[in-house]
This record gives sequence, structure tokens and C-alpha cells, in this order.
Amino acid sequence: MPLILFLILSSIDTPIDRHALVSRHDPINTKADTLGSLSVGNGHFAFTVDITGLQSFPEDYDKGIPLGTQSDWGWHSFPNTNRYKFTETLKPYRVHGRNVTYSVQGKNKAVDYFRENPHRLQLGNIGLELKKRDGSPAALKDLKDIHQQLILYTGEIKSHFTLEGIPVDVSTTADPNTDAIATTIISPLLQQHRIKIRLRFPYPTNDFTDNGDNWTHREAHATTIINSTRTQALIKHQLDTTTYLVKTTYSKANLTQRQPHYFLFTPSSADSFTFSAHFTPLVPPARPLGASWPQFWQTAAAVDFSGSTDPRAPELERRIILSQYLTRIQDAANTPPQETGLTYNSWYGRPHLEMHWWHEAQFALWNQPELLEPSLDWYFKAADSAKALANRQGYKGARWQKMTDPGGHEGPSSVGAFLIWQQPHFIYLAELAWRTAIDKAAITKKYASLVDATAEFMASYAWYDSTTHHYTLGPELIPAQERFKADSTINPIFELTYWRWALQTAQQWRIRRNQTPDPHWQIVIDNLAPLPQHDSLYYPTETATDAYTNPRYRGDHPVVLATYGFLPKTTGLDTTRMHKTFDWVLHNWDWTSTWGWDYPLVAMTATRLGLPEQAIDVLLMPVQKNTYLPNGHNYQDHRLRLYLPGNGGLLAAVALMCAGYDGCTTPNPGIPKNGKWKVKWEGLRPLP
Repeated sequence: MPLILFLILSSIDTPIDRHALVSRHDPINTKADTLGSLSVGNGHFAFTVDITGLQSFPEDYDKGIPLGTQSDWGWHSFPNTNRYKFTETLKPYRVHGRNVTYSVQGKNKAVDYFRENPHRLQLGNIGLELKKRDGSPAALKDLKDIHQQLILYTGEIKSHFTLEGIPVDVSTTADPNTDAIATTIISPLLQQHRIKIRLRFPYPTNDFTDNGDNWTHREAHATTIINSTRTQALIKHQLDTTTYLVKTTYSKANLTQRQPHYFLFTPSSADSFTFSAHFTPLVPPARPLGASWPQFWQTAAAVDFSGSTDPRAPELERRIILSQYLTRIQDAANTPPQETGLTYNSWYGRPHLEMHWWHEAQFALWNQPELLEPSLDWYFKAADSAKALANRQGYKGARWQKMTDPGGHEGPSSVGAFLIWQQPHFIYLAELAWRTAIDKAAITKKYASLVDATAEFMASYAWYDSTTHHYTLGPELIPAQERFKADSTINPIFELTYWRWALQTAQQWRIRRNQTPDPHWQIVIDNLAPLPQHDSLYYPTETATDAYTNPRYRGDHPVVLATYGFLPKTTGLDTTRMHKTFDWVLHNWDWTSTWGWDYPLVAMTATRLGLPEQAIDVLLMPVQKNTYLPNGHNYQDHRLRLYLPGNGGLLAAVALMCAGYDGCTTPNPGIPKNGKWKVKWEGLRPLP
């Protein structure tokens, strides 16, 4: 977006000093904290390092933030030697008098295969091989005088340490346009041949995670030096049908192969050594040119809390800046991201479409719609599979699955197969892209067919109950609050509201194309079941009358509040009742069972209800799942040591808290007016 337009979207007259704002939150490591790993990347590729500035001690970081090298194109499947068929994962369920098949988990080898394949690859490990004076390998504990800084404004990691009193300085950066890293090493140890660059290729696991340090199964893949000189080498790595190249360029060095998949670059005698590695498939992916880091920080939206006296303001500002950095390098890909980005695998590296909004809606709200559109375009690629899924189940349009892969294929899941709240996300995200676009007609034309296909499924999925004379949702349905069973859940409140809002928005898209509103969609909109309520409170589902007395249902995601917060006020919603529901949830919920994006969600509800103090309280609630590590990652537990939906959700909530929403006349509606908060912002967009 041109800078002149960008500055119009501002709460202030004097521009924010972007360099000062960003630089005061540079992460700094002074010890070997395995949760303190730092990353460089460009949105399509990320490279995560330990305190050496490279990936020198991967095993030490297995239980922390692993030292990953991942991309949006790097995927692999183990051979289907048993010739499993996807149809073997299907199970019929009786839904409103007919059989509907779902791909679910169970004691079934075919399910295991299609759940685990394809999986995202760890492309390679690049580290320092350090030797002590006696020739023995240096361990992590041998490194002293550690000082490592991620310079956010330029995207450079500078790492300093000593080994037996001798200094080592390492600079690490990522290329904005290609999947490449570059490093410069300065140390007297180079002349002593006590530092070498090590390039290793791990074998993929079929586990939930993949930390990138599985050195077993050497015989199951092949790595070949295609050509090499004293200053460059081309190496090919092949795993079954997946093949890619690593192009290395360096100062003068000798390249040797120590063992299969293990290469050493021994620098010639000098005090400094440069090395770069470019990972690429045989057919490089097409992608737009990336921006430099200074350009990114100068054109993205910004929020500045300097001058605030509330002691929490610096921490909120830190979380914002680091979330901007992390989502930029981990989430801005050609496919919807996985929940652990491009660092290590969760759920085999697969995207979860119900999290797509939480990762990437903020790109449009923070003046970066060009970072959202590539993953929106992915839905064109996934459309055939989504239409086939809808058709198999007897519905119209395209049903967007929850757990998918880069091709848009369905992944078996006992929960994901029954979720529906990912379905309207495409309409919401397309609407945000339209609202931020300069050429709105082009965006309308581009995504109109997918908006229609999305809405067509939604209208056909809603079932007309001739007894109540309402269109209902479910069963078989698991709501966003996943504590409820698929066979007994009817009319979850958030999904009902989201269905109405998204279908209404899809009608607006038809009007923008000079088409008449779809008459069947309108019938569904006008006759959706009322929002479930009891004793002056809104309830999570129509069928869960014990939702607030049964402890089981007072945990997980409190998405009853997303009905007004994530979404604007819709027909039939009573804000007084929602206010009472908010108060009840705030004081009675099991917050230890929540997830990182729940805190932004509840802060959004507080903002729309006119409760800015509570919005801040919730957004910074001191609960483990709301922990933001020194590197900015949203820590969940031992399994999910980073969780990017929390970072993206935080940015979306702050956009609402500052820039507001359609029809809002209160400046900074989610920021307390108690005199303790001073906020300046530029470039933010209001929500619907």
C-alpha cells in the first residue's frame, strides 16, 4: 500500500519512530535457553538456530524450540506399499435419515497412513562443528560469555560466545526472496581448524512432531554431491519421490563427506568465513518478491504504548512486535500454516483450516493484505477436493476440511471430520481482503466463485426441522468448543451466528457483482434456529442444558463469547445477555484448559461490550497457555512449545482494540480510559 494512504489510517499526527519502537524489543539471549531459539525466514521458509547462530546442538533443543529448517514446498510421503485406499478410512453415520460418511480415526492402518502422509519435511541441519584444544567435540555447556541478539529491524541474528576463552562471532540472515540463509563467522578458531560447517540431512519421522534430528535409516534416502569447487557446491537429497537441491556458496573451503547425508566444509586459514545455503525443489516455486525488513517495519501497521504508566504496557508492546516478526517469517506462505509454523511439526506438519483465520486475518488488519492473499489463493487448489467431500456427503458446494495437506486433501480425524467452524473462514478472510484492497472489483471477481461455493455448502448443510420450523446445524457436529459429542450436538451458538453472518456477507458479494441475492440462502438466513439461552445466559449449544453445571463443559475454548467479539452484532443477539454471559465465563471458566488464541478471543468480546479494562486483563492474563517466551513464541505445554494462532490472534485483537469495528465511534475502544494508557497507532484496519 502506498505510504501516503497508509498514514491516513492513523490515530496521531506525528509518525511513530518505527526503528525505535521495534529495536527496544530485540530478543537477547545470555545463556543457552532451549526455549529461546531464534529464527530467520521470509514466510515461505524459516531457519531456527541455537545460541551459536546456527543449528549446532539440535539434540539439546529437542524439548525446547527445535532447530528446524522448513518450507511451504517441502513435503514427503512414505511409499504406500500396502496399497491403502482412502475409502478404508470412511465410516457411515446416520444423519437426518441418510448415511453420511466421515473419515475418522480408529484401529485402522489405512487411517494411520493417510493421517501421517504427506508430512512436512525438515530440509536440513546446518551447524558448527566445534573442537576443543584436545580435539574432542565441544558440547553446549562448553560455550561461555554468550550474547545473542535478534536485530528485528534488519532481520539479523548476531551471536557471540567463547570456547576455551577464544571468541566466536556469527551473523545469520535469511534471503527475502529465496529459501536461503547466509552466515558469516569471525573467530581465531578458524585458523586453528577448530570450526567447520556441518550440513546434515535428517530422515523424516512418522511421529506427531519432527524435530529435524533423526539420523537413523541412512539406507532409506540418498544424498549426492552433484558438483563442487573450492567456493561452491550443489548437493541433491532424495527421499522416495521427494527430491530437492541445496546450493551452497562459501569462502574457500574443502568439502568432504564424513558419512552418508553428513558433509563438512573446512574453511581455509582465515579469521572469517562466509557460507550460504539455498534450499530449492527441482522446479522452484513461483512467488512474489519479498520486502526488506526495514521496508516491512515501515509499511506494516504499528502500535506504540510509550508514555503509558500501566506496568503491563511494555509487555503488551513486546508481544505485538515479536508477533509481527514471527507471523511474518512463519505464516506468510502459499498454503495455510501449520500451528507450529515452519519450525517443527505438529499434527505431522499439516495445516488446520479452523486456525487459518487466527494465523492470518491480522495480515489484512495490519496493512499487509499481500501476505494474506497467497494462502487465500490456495483454496482454488483445494476446491476440487472440497467439492468432492461435499458431494460424497450429499451436500452442494465445497466443504473445507479441518485437517488437510498442501494439495487440499482430507486428513482422517475423530474430531476434525465433524468440525464446521472452519467453513465460513474463507468468506471472512476474503471479506477482509476486499475491505483492504485498492481494486475492490478485482478482489470481488477473483474470489467470487469460492465465496459462492463456500456459501452453497453452508446453505445445504443447514437442515430444516419441520417441527420447529427452523434450519438447524447438526448432528453429526463437533463445535469449536470440542468438549461436546458429535452425535448429540445441535445448534452450537457460535456456529449458528457465524453461519448467519457469513451467508449474509456472501449475499453482499453477489450484490457487488450485480447479481440478485440467492433466494435459498436468504430462506436459511431468515429461518436459522434462535441462539441457545437459559437463565439470562447464552449457552454453547442448544442441547447442552448442563453446560454451566457440568465441569466438563466449563473448559476448552470459551467460544460462546466469540458470538459477539470475533463476530459483529447479528440479528437476534442481545448484548445485555452477552454481557452477563461474559461475566459468568470470566469468573467460572477453567482457564488452565484453554488455548493461546482464547485470550485474544475474549478480549475481542470485552472490546465490543465496551469493557476495555477487562480486555487488557484477559489479553495479559497470567496463565500458562498465555505465556509469551522471550523470543515471542506463545508457549502452550511440553508438546506445543510454540503456538502461532496465539500470536496471530493477539494482533487481530489489538487491531480491534485500537481501530475498532464498523459503526464504532469510541476511539481505541479496547484501551482503558483510566489515564494509565497512552496509545499511538498507524495503519490498522477496523474489523467488520
